[in-house]
Amino acid sequence: MSRALAALLRTAGIRDERVLDAVARLDRGRFVPERWRVEADADHPLPIGFGQTISQPWLVAWMTELLRLTGEEKVLEVGTGSGYQAALLAMLADDVYSIEVVPELAASARRLLVDGLGLTNLHLAVGDGARGWSEEAPFDRIVVTAAAPEVPPALVEQLAPGGRMIIPIGQPDEPQWLHLVDLDWEARRHDRDLVQVRFVPLVPGGPAA
Repeated sequence: MSRALAALLRTAGIRDERVLDAVARLDRGRFVPERWRVEADADHPLPIGFGQTISQPWLVAWMTELLRLTGEEKVLEVGTGSGYQAALLAMLADDVYSIEVVPELAASARRLLVDGLGLTNLHLAVGDGARGWSEEAPFDRIVVTAAAPEVPPALVEQLAPGGRMIIPIGQPDEPQWLHLVDLDWEARRHDRDLVQVRFVPLVPGGPAA
């Protein structure tokens, strides 16, 4: 349980009660290496190996809040990583499909999320997240947890009309922006930048999910 973390995030401006409740019920310490568990409820990123991190809790919660989940959505997550945001999404949406390019992280996430937490509405795959998961498209929501140089066209194609995508955009050594893509019900695209962020780069390569 992470009630203290949920309280901290509420103070920091997170308002979606469903998101705050999910944060409170999910132990972030299960998603970080043992040496870092003492800092699991601190509001900063932590290393998880393979050059990857578990993102700052406030940023995870805010990105999740921005998705405006009601519990009926089909969600694609690009970048499973530790599995923490995937677990939150599975608690808040109908079905979640998560892609990870690092096989070791994908295997660890599967052990924790499926075998350990028993999240039956969560589907995991190893692959190139920039190519999405075409066999399961379209998705009502897409969230990308690593920075791409531009919005991958395949992900836009897999976003349903009325859907929303959140993705960090920018080069690793340059300013990055958390970018919002909305498709209206006529599938017209509306883009805007939200805030500057710092994410690990989206790793290309590997097969599609």
